[in-house]
Amino acid sequence: MAGPLHVPVLLDLVVALLAPALERDTDTEIHSRVMVDCTLGLGGHSEAVLTRLPSTRVIGIDRDPQALALAGERLAPFGDRFTGVHAVYDEIPDVLVELGLAEVDAVLFDLGVSSMQLDVRERGFAYAEDAPLDMRMDGTTGPTAADVLNTYSVGELTRILRDYGEEKFARKIAQAVVRRRGFEPFTTSGPLVELLYAEIPAPARRTGGHPAKRTFQALRMEVNDELAVLRRALPAAIEAIGVGGRVVVESYHSLEDRMVKQAFTAATRSEVPPDLPFVPEGSEPPLRLVTRGAEKAEEGEIAENPRAASVRLRAVERVHPSRTHRPSRTHSRNQSRNRGAV
Repeated sequence: MAGPLHVPVLLDLVVALLAPALERDTDTEIHSRVMVDCTLGLGGHSEAVLTRLPSTRVIGIDRDPQALALAGERLAPFGDRFTGVHAVYDEIPDVLVELGLAEVDAVLFDLGVSSMQLDVRERGFAYAEDAPLDMRMDGTTGPTAADVLNTYSVGELTRILRDYGEEKFARKIAQAVVRRRGFEPFTTSGPLVELLYAEIPAPARRTGGHPAKRTFQALRMEVNDELAVLRRALPAAIEAIGVGGRVVVESYHSLEDRMVKQAFTAATRSEVPPDLPFVPEGSEPPLRLVTRGAEKAEEGEIAENPRAASVRLRAVERVHPSRTHRPSRTHSRNQSRNRGAV
């Protein structure tokens, strides 16, 4: 694989949080522990886990065929300890059914956009140079960022820029986008960046990084429906782990971290009245928090990798069996999506 391999954010801490779930003694029926890497990317996390935890098998999920192919090359030396699957990570239950797994020992999410996607000009994720406004993580399906810019109303554009990009000038930008597309539709990133420089006041441009950063983030999250996918994936991941299993999530956006916090709080909350002197057997929360609040990157790592500045890492562990029945799947996800293992 050409080019330097990007070191994932908080790599050592992530592996340390996963290790207790993946290094447990195995019995005669379990020859290895299984981790699902829901955001495989270039395979940095999976490579570290496979190297440092030799009794672990990894199932790597990614919606991006290019990332899946590159990660497959990187992880090929691990043989059948790695299985790559082309899917969106809210399809965890279907992936496990197709692989014949009732449960797994760990699930990892490293949310956001990968360095590979940012570095490939044609993908349209970056704003440093003029490039096609695509931003699809799976370039084979779905609307592009250009489609969003050219078809959404002022109100819809304002909503995604405000909510996903936390852009103060969301409505002003949305109005300018609709005016411009009236005489020339958006196809590449250059004109959009020029528009943002024109619409965002100079004092605001001098703080908070590149003025296009928030808008590009918002478009990417909308194109890939990232929050809705995460909303479905979190309970699926929690349900997928057995007793002693862990779910570890790295998020880089306040809305994502809030969603993770809420899901983990709900799973670890006791339903017993607080004034009850004891917790009846069978009423204990099924999971416990592993991290106290959200873990953050230290200054040294942030200096080497600016992406680490916004990371928030949370983890939970299952301490009691799931109370819900896992229904068998009556159809394959391949009936609705063109997916497959590699």
